[in-house]
Amino acid sequence: MEQEIDTNQLGESIVKVLKSIYDPEIPVDIYELGLIYDVMVNTDYEVKILMTLTSPNCPVAESLPREVEEKVKTIEHIKEVDVEITFDPPWSKDLMSEEAKLELGML
Repeated sequence: MEQEIDTNQLGESIVKVLKSIYDPEIPVDIYELGLIYDVMVNTDYEVKILMTLTSPNCPVAESLPREVEEKVKTIEHIKEVDVEITFDPPWSKDLMSEEAKLELGML
C-alpha cells in the first residue's frame, strides 16, 4: 500500500529549506524577502516552486533558482523539483514579511 503524502509536513520542510537560502545582497532569506510566490506539491512528491527575483537584472538570476532546486531536492521523498521564475507581479518591498522589514530597519 502506498504511503499517503503529508502535504503539510512536506510544505513545512520545503519552507524550512527555503528559509536557509539567502539573497547575497540582502541579509534576509528568500522566503521572508517575498521571492517565493507559490510552492505546489503533488502526490508523486514532485514540487513546483514559483519565484521571482528582486529585479530582472539580478546578479544571481542563474544561480539562485538552481540553488533552490538543489536544496529542495535534498528533502526526503522529493523526486522532482521545478523552479519557475516570473516577474508578474514584479517584486516590491511590499512582498517582504514584517520580520524581513524589521531585520532591514524598515519598520
